[in-house]
Amino acid sequence: MGSTESQKGEWTPGTVLSTLPHPIEENSSSPIPFFHLLERLKTTKREGWRRFGLDRAESISDHMYRMAIITMLAPPSLSSKLNIPHCTKMALIHDMAESLVGDITPVDKSVTKAEKARREAATMDYIEQSLLSGVPGGTISGPEIRRIFQEYEDSETLESKFVHDVDKIELLLQMVEYEREHGRDLSEFAHVANRITLPEVKEWADAIMKERKHVSQNQS
Repeated sequence: MGSTESQKGEWTPGTVLSTLPHPIEENSSSPIPFFHLLERLKTTKREGWRRFGLDRAESISDHMYRMAIITMLAPPSLSSKLNIPHCTKMALIHDMAESLVGDITPVDKSVTKAEKARREAATMDYIEQSLLSGVPGGTISGPEIRRIFQEYEDSETLESKFVHDVDKIELLLQMVEYEREHGRDLSEFAHVANRITLPEVKEWADAIMKERKHVSQNQS
């Protein structure tokens, strides 16, 4: 898989997989190899926090877990217009490609936005075609996982816009919590509050930022 690309030094899922201590079985009728790949989401830290010395910060799966819970608590005015179970699936899938790509942040200029998107798409293709294509049953298939990932990336449906907003809410929550715990100024992340699009989610963001301001005033 991807041998020609690998010889040219171009990133492929195979270039990462070849470095793993335990090879992941491909084209299996069992979902177990896929489950093993997901373990990397549990152990890969979110890079944004590591730049501030928070080496024991949340993992990618930590982030997605709370996002999934948040989607289930959309206010009635919003949930009545959304397919909430679909949003929950999207929250649990949207960063799945980082199992091989890693968490590449916007400040990392070594990888362009276009290259990051290419790597993530290649990883999701690998998951669909090499890990899940022969797996029967279940309530979700490889092609559906791939479609949901792409729906999030395209950000055209109301569900995808909501999950993008939830992604930002989870970041704001974590920012406030790490500031409290570690006494760090993590203002660099606060700007995402202004990028939230749905009014109901903006209310959550406003509440979080108001809480942050209140805590800051009490500590000063």
